[in-house]
Amino acid sequence: MSYFRCVVLASFSAMLFPLHVHAGDVMPTLSYPPSGKQLYEVPFAERQLPAITAKRWLKVSDSEMQTESPAFDREGNLLFVEVFGGQVLKVDKQKRLSVLVPRNARGSAGLAIHKDGQLYVAGLGSSQESGSITAYYPNGDLARSIIDVDKNFVVDDLVFDSAGGFYFTDFKGTPTQPTGGVYYSFADGKTVVPILRNMALPNGIALSPDEKTLWVTEFATGLLHRVELSDPQTVVPFGEAVVYRFNGPSPDSMRVDADGNLYVAMYTQGRVLVLNQNANPIGQILIPGREEGHYLRTTSLAIKPGTNELFLIANDGDKGGGAAIFHAKGFAKSLSLYSHQ
Repeated sequence: MSYFRCVVLASFSAMLFPLHVHAGDVMPTLSYPPSGKQLYEVPFAERQLPAITAKRWLKVSDSEMQTESPAFDREGNLLFVEVFGGQVLKVDKQKRLSVLVPRNARGSAGLAIHKDGQLYVAGLGSSQESGSITAYYPNGDLARSIIDVDKNFVVDDLVFDSAGGFYFTDFKGTPTQPTGGVYYSFADGKTVVPILRNMALPNGIALSPDEKTLWVTEFATGLLHRVELSDPQTVVPFGEAVVYRFNGPSPDSMRVDADGNLYVAMYTQGRVLVLNQNANPIGQILIPGREEGHYLRTTSLAIKPGTNELFLIANDGDKGGGAAIFHAKGFAKSLSLYSHQ
């Protein structure tokens, strides 16, 4: 068909079927919902959960500081660690902040208190198979090495059982190369057995009140694992399952209360998500300032012994707010002192 004929036909068609455009006609366009561009917006599936907003309890630092793993000692002091500096910090009952263990090359990512009162500090090392677990006396003096740096673990978090043994996470791997895992160490610290393998940055770890269920968060994939145990080193047949997939990044450390509820700190979301024993979400605790993008790095929490008072650790990254501790009340009281810290 010639060019001239195409032009004539097009003109004739326009005369028969004119295109009417009105000034009020606009192209349908998607618009962001309120806060829809914010990474810290509560995911839709969890938006209707009962929620409370914690109160600021103590400013820890004015500068950026990655804090982790709070736990209460026998005297009622709140202890926690600084991840990259390796130090252990203490807040006494008068809310005075001090350094218990000075900066060191081992780093620190997790803290749990043995029933004999010693502090077990999980160290990431260089984050490349040079992690450790080191025990300190309650006054901060070095006691002994529990897991040496030559064991090729990157230890992120740990939890004791009533026998004095402990489970810990080996914070290694990626979603495409899952080389991390979960291990159990007997009380003597000499015998370590694998519980789970082939994980992508296993992070938080918690034990149910009856010690028959082990909970593990997988940081790189946003998964919650429930592991049913017949004894401390044995998973029951078909006893491991992924029971929850978190919305957005990223599940960090967690704690269990006396009712078996699980409190999971959501890193980069500025909140703690609470799930019951069946891994169904039942509530959440929001960090104040998160709606403006502050204190999103929620890493962990502690439950004050004998109470349902929660102490949440969060930091503001590079946004100028430093690190702080926040305070709220949860569903149930803590487990007994030195149980599953």
